[in-house]
Amino acid sequence: MNYARAKEILKIRGQEQLLEYFEELTQEQKTALLNDIENTNFSILKNIKKNETRVLGKLAPINAVTVQEIARRRMQFETVGLNLLSEGKIGAVLLAGGQGTRLGFNKPKGMFNIGVTRELSIFEQQMNNIKEVTKITGRNFPLFIMTSVTNNAETVAFFEEHEFFGYPKDRVHFFIQDVAPTCDFDGKIFLDEKYRVSLAPNGNGGWYSSLINSGLNKVIERENIEWLNVYSVDNVLQRICDPAFIGATVLKQCRCGAKVVKKVSADEKVGVLCTENGKPAIVEYYEMPEKLKNKKKKGELVFRYGVTLNYLFNVHDLNATLSGKLPYHLAEKSIAHIENGVKVKPEEPCGYKFETLVVDMVKLMGSCLAYEVEREREFAPVKNSTGTDSVDTARELLRKNGINL
Repeated sequence: MNYARAKEILKIRGQEQLLEYFEELTQEQKTALLNDIENTNFSILKNIKKNETRVLGKLAPINAVTVQEIARRRMQFETVGLNLLSEGKIGAVLLAGGQGTRLGFNKPKGMFNIGVTRELSIFEQQMNNIKEVTKITGRNFPLFIMTSVTNNAETVAFFEEHEFFGYPKDRVHFFIQDVAPTCDFDGKIFLDEKYRVSLAPNGNGGWYSSLINSGLNKVIERENIEWLNVYSVDNVLQRICDPAFIGATVLKQCRCGAKVVKKVSADEKVGVLCTENGKPAIVEYYEMPEKLKNKKKKGELVFRYGVTLNYLFNVHDLNATLSGKLPYHLAEKSIAHIENGVKVKPEEPCGYKFETLVVDMVKLMGSCLAYEVEREREFAPVKNSTGTDSVDTARELLRKNGINL
């Protein structure tokens, strides 16, 4: 793309500000900016007009496979799951695009040392959990790791430096999450630098389209993978490709599964798995009406199952999410950008990031198994440096599970 063409395109879209500093740039920088403009998805801006407060449909609690039922049927569930794992029908996807900023750690979050007297990164602890399963099956399932443009190089280097934590290198595949432009509240796209359009990851719902766009669908097709277990880097007690979880989802004839925990209180900041107008839905804690959030029956919350960001998706059904059905959500954020020729980072939200969410993928599946797990065995999120869901609480739970720190 040349300057004249870029100027024409931007004028039509009311985005001429992207060329404001063009004459100041080196030839290399001009080329970079023109490439960014050529590859920018301007159509995403139409979502600004469409973004409205979510109007909830009829909500109802969802029936879960409880901890008690799992204990009774564990052998049955595990047999099915182990067979699928042994046949190579299962893959895993780690969502690891985030930084450890809230932990005071300016590196990929998975690199954070959760150990006390020894080095134990979040990545290593999760890889140890994976190897517990592969040791039983004798087969290493493919692991797809989604990074971001910001942290990809460091993440790959960290795995290489630690020799993939004893996992076969050829079974680990990295891919970078797709991005979307950011803009101010009037829809004007920001410049991250005078020669770069401001871009941000497109939300955790973009993991599958990003995987496909990276070309890694060839691995899925070649190996005839039927299910993908998607999990986040936040939780150091994640049980990945859990045979009983896989078996229960298949035997219950659901198109996806979600590991859930009973909420400790009505106000716990986790999304609630329920049904909305008869379909599976995840309602965020801030969206749930107060009356329903606090509703109890026999002393127990009616809407009690919080998601842990550990999902099992049927690959065939995932393809339906690629046809533009996933809605974009506007996230109001403080976005670093060029203003009056200098880089600024406002303390307050100054614009929008466009995100797709994995919760919308669940709704599109049509059926979702709520699979209850014991909080103290499988839910130790590391979101904050202190307090609730923090480094300290995660370490305490790791110790309870016999992990040497």
